[in-house]
Amino acid sequence: MKDSSSSSSSNHSSLKPSSVLPHKTPNIRDHYRIGKKLGQGQFGTTYLCTGKSDGAEYACKSIPKRKLICREDYEDVWREIQIMHHLSEHPNVVRIKGAYEDALFVHIVMELCAGGELFDRIIQKGHYTERAAAQLLKTIVSVVEACHSLGVMHRDLKPENFLFSSTAEEAALKATDFGLSIFYKPGDKFSDVVGSPYYVAPEVLLKCYGPESDVWSAGVILYILLSGVPPFWAETEAGIFKQILKGKLDFESEPWPLISDSAKDLVRKMLERDPRSRLKAHEVLSHPWINDDKVASDRPLDSAVLSRLKHFSAMNKLKKMALRVIAESLSEEEIGGLKELFKMIDTDGSGTITFDELKDGLRRVGSELTEHEIQALMDAADIDNSGSIDYGEFLAATLHMNKLEREENLMSAFSFFDKDGSGSITIDELSLACRKFGLDDAHVEDMIKDIDQNNDGQIDYSEFTAMMRKGNGGIGNGGIGRRTMRNSLNIGLADALNPGKQ
Repeated sequence: MKDSSSSSSSNHSSLKPSSVLPHKTPNIRDHYRIGKKLGQGQFGTTYLCTGKSDGAEYACKSIPKRKLICREDYEDVWREIQIMHHLSEHPNVVRIKGAYEDALFVHIVMELCAGGELFDRIIQKGHYTERAAAQLLKTIVSVVEACHSLGVMHRDLKPENFLFSSTAEEAALKATDFGLSIFYKPGDKFSDVVGSPYYVAPEVLLKCYGPESDVWSAGVILYILLSGVPPFWAETEAGIFKQILKGKLDFESEPWPLISDSAKDLVRKMLERDPRSRLKAHEVLSHPWINDDKVASDRPLDSAVLSRLKHFSAMNKLKKMALRVIAESLSEEEIGGLKELFKMIDTDGSGTITFDELKDGLRRVGSELTEHEIQALMDAADIDNSGSIDYGEFLAATLHMNKLEREENLMSAFSFFDKDGSGSITIDELSLACRKFGLDDAHVEDMIKDIDQNNDGQIDYSEFTAMMRKGNGGIGNGGIGRRTMRNSLNIGLADALNPGKQ
C-alpha cells in the first residue's frame, strides 16, 4: 500500500528544509500591494492584493513557515502550488498567478473570487431548487472529473472550498484550496487519513482508498444541498466516523419525501459504501438527474439557515452564549447576508422574530417542519427566553461555524467570561454571564462539570476551546498544523473503531 505521507519522507531527512520553493523569488511587495484580510483558512490567511503593473485585484494566500513543522509540510505546500498550476486552466478552478517566498511566509497569488462561499450564497438566496442544485453538483463533479483525469485526488471536497467568482447571480463556481490534494497513478492506494469529518469516505477511515473517495465527498455535498443537513452527524468526530462506517442514509425525514426519485437515486449511487460499485465522476455527469431538466424539479429546497438552527439547538448553554459574544464582535462584512435574512424573516420590522414570523419565513424557503419542530428551534435560539428571537440571538444561531473556529474569536469570547483575567472561568463568573444574558443560573455547577476535564471546578482556555470546537465537523481548523489535523482525525478514528469507547 502506498501511504501518501511516506512517499517522500522515507527518502529524505525529517529535518526542515530551508525553503518551500526550489528557486529564489522576488519580494512579493515589489510586485503587489497587500490589502485587507479576506479570510482565514486551515493553513494560511488570504488577503486582497493589487498588481502594481496592471492594477488588477487578486487574492494572496500567505502561509506562515513557522507552522510548517517538518519536511513533509514543506513538500505539501510545494505540491499544492504544483497542483494549482496543473489544474488552473479549468474554468471552475481558481487560477494561480504565481508563488513567492520570503524568510517568514510562502505567498500564493491567485484569481480573486469575490462572490463568497457556496453555502453563504445559499443563505443569501434563501433556497435553491432541485434544478439549481443539479447545476451546482454538475460544476463540482466536473472539477472532480478534471482532477482525476489529470491524476490528482482533491481529498478535501467540502462547500467551504468552492467560491463564486463574483456576486453576480450567474457567477462561476470555482474550486479552491488544494492543500491536501495529491498526485496519484491508476491502482495507487493511500492510507493517510485526511479530509474533513462530515465529508470523509468510509474507505479513507479504513486507510485504503483511491480517487473514488472524492465522489463520496461530492455525494455528501449533494445530500446537504438537497436537505440542508449532513447525511452523517454526531457531536464528536468519533461519533461522525461511526455513522459514516455503519450509519444508513435517511430518506424519510423532511424534505426527502418531496425530492425526486432521480435525485435520491444519484445520492445513493454516490454514497455507495463499496468504492468499487460507486459511480465514477464521469458517470455522475451522465446521470439523468444532472442532464434531464424535466427530472430535476423546480421545488424550493430547505434553506441552510434551517440546518444551522438545528445545529445550534444541540449546543450547550455556554456555547450558545459564547456564540452570541462572537456574533456581536464581528464586522458587517463577516456577518454577510445574515442581516438581510433577519430582515426578510422579521416582516413587521420590530427587531425581533416571533414564532409566526419564523414559521412563515421557513415556509417561504420550502420548509415542511411541523409547528412542534419550529417551536423547538425557536426555543433553542431564544437564549434569554423572551418568547422571540432578537438580532443578536439570530446571528448566534445562524453564524457559519468557521467563525467560532478562529483563534482571535475564541480568545475574545473566553475573555468575556473570564472577567478577572485569571485564565479560568469560575462558577461566579459563569453565573454573572448567565444573568447578563437573562438566563437561569441554577445549574451553573452542572454546566462547569460537563466541560471541566481536569475536575478543578473551573473552565480553563483549553477546556473552553475543546468545548467550542466539539461537533463542528472540522470546519476551518483554526490554523492548526497539517500534521496536527491529521493526528486529530486518527485519534477520532481510533475512538470510532474501538467498541469499548463511547
